[in-house]
Amino acid sequence: MKGAYTNLRFFLAMTVMLAMAAALVQAQGTRVGFYARTCPRAESIVRSAVQSHFRSNPNIAPGLLRMHFHDCFVQGCDASILIDGPNTEKTAPPNRLLRGYEVIDDAKTQLEAACPGVVSCADILTLAARDSVFLTRGINWAVPTGRRDGRVSLASDTTILPGFRESIDSQKQKFAAFGLNTQDLVALVGGHTIGTSACQLFSYRLYNFTNGGPDPTISPAVVPQLQALCPQNGDGSRRIDLDTGSANRFDTSFFANLRNGRGILESDQKLWTDPSTRTFVQRFLGEKGSRPLNFNVEFARSMVKMSNIGVKTGTNGEIRRICSAIN
Repeated sequence: MKGAYTNLRFFLAMTVMLAMAAALVQAQGTRVGFYARTCPRAESIVRSAVQSHFRSNPNIAPGLLRMHFHDCFVQGCDASILIDGPNTEKTAPPNRLLRGYEVIDDAKTQLEAACPGVVSCADILTLAARDSVFLTRGINWAVPTGRRDGRVSLASDTTILPGFRESIDSQKQKFAAFGLNTQDLVALVGGHTIGTSACQLFSYRLYNFTNGGPDPTISPAVVPQLQALCPQNGDGSRRIDLDTGSANRFDTSFFANLRNGRGILESDQKLWTDPSTRTFVQRFLGEKGSRPLNFNVEFARSMVKMSNIGVKTGTNGEIRRICSAIN
């Protein structure tokens, strides 16, 4: 009975989420099944490409998820992050360590062979992000499509992206500017349950952070482990799991690590130390006394919202034949 009740709750939550998604995206000009007639195999071609690359390199999953996030926050979800050239978004510091561009190129090549000039790079990236979550044992959700590609890509515009040292207030302001609330912020940052970070983005927390010691919000038990992985003046490019013990599985252990002082990025750990975001961490963990939230369901809902930031539809934008180049 308990299992049946849980399944019913999940079904009802998904039904509500999809209804909300339909209402949200109708005004945006995107819709589920946009390519049903013009390129019926579009989504399966993208998923096949992601699966193929994932089998040989699972690290592309978090890379594609981050890439989609970074794309949507700059100029909207228009694949401007994919454009090559000097001083484009791709060259900006927040994007230099992103992975997975070859997956998008592979999917685009296959789609151009099947349906020339039909499927946008923006939709490929959006679908690939969803598929990356699913392949890491997360939720599968219906993705509204119909985006068109942008033509503007400037490295200088990436300053809008939240930074790894950013305060919660600043993060909330940046998310709110795109219609995303505090719950959306916590859910989307929860995407760090998969993937890694370079030592150079957090090792400053381990040495001379305050009074010559490490960041006091890091559990003392984990400091020696992290110092061994990222020694002072060591290789800053070395990659460390963002979700210790579960970096390849999309689950709630990321939030449990924050509760236990094991957050890697300073901005991530602040989700626990700040009361306004801690309550959502507790709800995603289902802590006693909180009103539980299903992380997977809420993540999908927030992704649908984010994936419709500043989308170009109709006669706006273009359909790039090569994702890295403007037509």
